[in-house]
Amino acid sequence: MPTIMTTPVADTPPATKPPAIFNVPNQLTLARLVLSIVVFALIGWHLYVAAIVTFVIAASTDWIDGYYARKYGQVTKLGRIFDPFVDKIIICGSFIYLAAEPHSGIHAWMAVLVVAREILVTAIRSFIEQSGGDFSASMSGKLKMVLQCAAVVASLIAMSYGALPRPSWLETTVPVLVWLAVLSTAQSGAVYVAAAARSFGEKP
Repeated sequence: MPTIMTTPVADTPPATKPPAIFNVPNQLTLARLVLSIVVFALIGWHLYVAAIVTFVIAASTDWIDGYYARKYGQVTKLGRIFDPFVDKIIICGSFIYLAAEPHSGIHAWMAVLVVAREILVTAIRSFIEQSGGDFSASMSGKLKMVLQCAAVVASLIAMSYGALPRPSWLETTVPVLVWLAVLSTAQSGAVYVAAAARSFGEKP
């Protein structure tokens, strides 16, 4: 009888299991979205101390979920969209709500600038990444986020005094942080626009 020769099958490495969509980082991002809504409600109810605590907790989850996703390989496509979206909600929403409050130190045009910058950068990022380019967050964008959060917290602290006289250091700190946030918003937006212009120039 003829002998049937069989070719040994090489061992194939096990397929890497993709990270679950609703993993820990995305759950933290969802929690940040819920906390953002709570912050807006607390500002509207003039409960500024509670708003400060909630905002700080919400902003802290932004660092935690990013660190967790990178360390444990749980970066997902949903997270790449959901995380920056929630960041924009909490910052833009806080600036809008505080701009509506008298003596917050944040004016309506500042909130408009913050919102306009985020819309512009989102549009640019979407176009470039759809074209196959990389449009990751820059250092100026991260510094902008830190200064914006600091400005929101300082403004909430000032508002928490109500009719009571504010400390002199706070009267100086609030406008300084607010203006630094505004300037860093404009500067980081210009950095992204310049990067986009260079990317467009490289296209045939």
